[in-house]
Amino acid sequence: MNILTSPSQVSLNPTDIQIMGILNVTPDSFSDGGKFFHLGDALFQVEQMIIDGASIVDIGGESTRPGAADVVLKDELERTMPIIEAIKQRFDVAVSIDTSKAGVMKEAIAHGVDLINDVRALQNEGCLDVVAQSNLPVCLMHMQGLPRTMQTNPQYDDVINDVLQFFTERIETCQRAGIAKERLILDPGFGFGKTLAQNYQLLARLNDFQALGLPILSGTSRKSMIGNLLNREVAERLTGSITTAILAVQHGASIIRVHDVKETMDALKVLSFTEACRSDDNKISKKG
Repeated sequence: MNILTSPSQVSLNPTDIQIMGILNVTPDSFSDGGKFFHLGDALFQVEQMIIDGASIVDIGGESTRPGAADVVLKDELERTMPIIEAIKQRFDVAVSIDTSKAGVMKEAIAHGVDLINDVRALQNEGCLDVVAQSNLPVCLMHMQGLPRTMQTNPQYDDVINDVLQFFTERIETCQRAGIAKERLILDPGFGFGKTLAQNYQLLARLNDFQALGLPILSGTSRKSMIGNLLNREVAERLTGSITTAILAVQHGASIIRVHDVKETMDALKVLSFTEACRSDDNKISKKG
């Protein structure tokens, strides 16, 4: 396990483990809404996440929590472009834009972002074309429904197979649009149109998605799948968040999207060192 802390760009090597720090420049995100709405607060948080070990900072200007209202293009641009520009001027860290709008993607690319992170998997108008005209990696997330309604009785024939089929179709669509498969990252979309049990099925069988041959991003940090299982409010979900992050890495994820960078990095270092020691023991046993 190779834990990256300061790559010059997003690694698409599934054996490299990267922490993606979440920065929501929104007034209404479920966990940190309003905390980083002002540029100074946002930059302070970015610096701290980098110190703590984040190699990617994911900038979001529109909340995708269940029931969230839509944000118009102008507002999303005004929220995200200044912070992207400021980060690029001040820090050596990969920057991701968390958006489903082609207009935001285009401006973010012009401002030097390193990754497009789309909860709607480039299904909105114009998104495929914008990404195809760049050379950036893109994360395709699975979501059943839309943020306002996605948690209203989600239904699947088989959640694993249905998500696999969705990814297979989106990969083919991206390739037809001129986006090479090697540029793609997959996110099963924990909490996006899934029941509690379905979320944990996805986590338990995350390695099934390795059959598609692409890096996997896991984002469970502070989500309701933790709160509902443990009966914990958002501020009390750190232990559950770290546990699901470790399970995700053990089941094949290589990018872990989190709010709590320092604590997650500590846990990953313990996991990495333990695995290294096990490997050394195996070498010793073989020699003996």
